[in-house]
Amino acid sequence: MGIRHFTYEDGAEFTARARESQELHQPWLFPPTSSPAYTAYAGRLIEDPAKAGFLVCEKAPESGEDGVAAGAVAGFININNIVQGGFQNGALGYGAFAHAAGRGLMREGLDLVIGYAFGPMRLHRLEINVQPGNAASIALARSCGFRLEGFSPDMIFVDGAWRDHERWAVTAGMRASG
Repeated sequence: MGIRHFTYEDGAEFTARARESQELHQPWLFPPTSSPAYTAYAGRLIEDPAKAGFLVCEKAPESGEDGVAAGAVAGFININNIVQGGFQNGALGYGAFAHAAGRGLMREGLDLVIGYAFGPMRLHRLEINVQPGNAASIALARSCGFRLEGFSPDMIFVDGAWRDHERWAVTAGMRASG
């Protein structure tokens, strides 16, 4: 597995995979399924310094030695609401595509993104907000060393309603010691 930043050129593959994965994603997640929606979505991740978007890719033979993936897109992981200074924090969002679900690929990808966030990005803390019924997302957070920190009723507007979320977090120190 490898990770790489989003590009505008990834739109056709990303939207095709998102359309194939709608049953898997809903009601938790609604990634873009059309070219205009992808362009707007990717643009925010590419151009906004408070966001960083990564594609989780299966490594192909032409993948670089530096871990940059050149293979099929298996999923995506975004770091949103990045705050520098004394906070050094970001909020993660992620999704696997149906062809890759249940194969451990997102676990590897999330480990790589966490390493990048705590390394070159110099963040201290990452948070994940998960709807309590999303067992797969909670299992992924737990498997990557996130700890449950609390419960927030009516926290995020998803699929037409304000939804409760569990708050999970990991710090650079937790990763270094664990």
